[in-house]
Amino acid sequence: MKIISNNGCLVILCIFLLYAFSANARNDIKDNEFNPVNTGVTTLSITPDARGSGMGNLGAATDPDVNAQFWNPSKYAFAYSKGGVALSYTPWLRKIVNDIFLGDLTGYWKLGDADNQALSASFRYFSLGDVTVGGYTSGETIQTINPYEFAFDLGYSRKLSEKFSMGVVLRYILSDLSYDDSYSGETNTAASAFSADISGYYVTYPMIGRNECQFSWGFNISNIGTKVSYDHGATYAYLPTNLRVGAQFMFPLADYNTLAIGLDLNKLLVPTMPRQKDYDMDTIEGQTQYEEAKEKWETMSPITGIFKSFSDAPGGFSEELKEINVSFGGEYAYNQQFFARMGYNYENASKGGRSYFTFGAGFALNVVRLDASYMLATAQSSPLDQTLRLTLSFDMDGIQDLLGKRRR
Repeated sequence: MKIISNNGCLVILCIFLLYAFSANARNDIKDNEFNPVNTGVTTLSITPDARGSGMGNLGAATDPDVNAQFWNPSKYAFAYSKGGVALSYTPWLRKIVNDIFLGDLTGYWKLGDADNQALSASFRYFSLGDVTVGGYTSGETIQTINPYEFAFDLGYSRKLSEKFSMGVVLRYILSDLSYDDSYSGETNTAASAFSADISGYYVTYPMIGRNECQFSWGFNISNIGTKVSYDHGATYAYLPTNLRVGAQFMFPLADYNTLAIGLDLNKLLVPTMPRQKDYDMDTIEGQTQYEEAKEKWETMSPITGIFKSFSDAPGGFSEELKEINVSFGGEYAYNQQFFARMGYNYENASKGGRSYFTFGAGFALNVVRLDASYMLATAQSSPLDQTLRLTLSFDMDGIQDLLGKRRR
């Protein structure tokens, strides 16, 4: 990837992420209605694994698996296996460039003989590829930079009853968009932050007719943490603090055949940045009101911003509802070995317009499982169209059984 720029790496991130998230929305609505919630380190919101993305970005209450760290880490306490590890890979914006990708490594391990608690960890790395920064007038190359972001986290989950568990995750985040322009003296620095997740998961097994079904619901409040700054503290951006709430119902179709249907609702818990067009900028009073609102937004603490985010949309309650993203999907499983998935993700056009259908499939053996998903955006011009994800998972129980048989 090559870009000639005089505004540093922050511009690079805006070009490739903001365009990806909202390029199509402006064509569908009036400019005065377009009002997405702005955050820093937006890559924290990108789905890392193929199973959840194959169901329309669903995972708050799905059956526990090794990738629960992103969706709802409290599910690990109900995991069927003693432990597992998964590696996921996503080529990102491949319709535009070929060297941007997201990689994710996730794993967990159940503690004690009671199997009612678990430790988990994940490492995700997002690379923006090679960016060549050119001269202002002559076009000569000044330097080639490699902007990237990564997050490392540790989690703990525990059953509080036979049907309910909770989990907590602590995360360190680094966003390295550093850039040093010796020509203009402009610099951007790497930004770091700490955050935490709080989650809960409930599961029960109702009888419907003669069939035992499974109903579950869950929540995850993720990325509750400090702000990030790329300019030595002159300005700050909020982390993408997010509330995810979901439910799933699983029922048998026949022997060895099950179907699970789920729904997730997501809302960014980030205050809305004031807009000049909401104030009368032709008057001194309007300009003063705007500057006061902007300063209040900039200095607001992240915790205050979480509560403020439920009532600060310029359009009132109707606009707050537009900030809720909806994910709906299902998974068919045969003997827990073959899987087929389908889903839909909806985001209001005024908040970014990232709406798309997803499809997925998976195959599992005792030790290894391979999942893949494919995204079809509702607008063919979307840079997210045709996004592919791959996840390779390993089951610790299966590995132990395999080694035990070899020893015998």
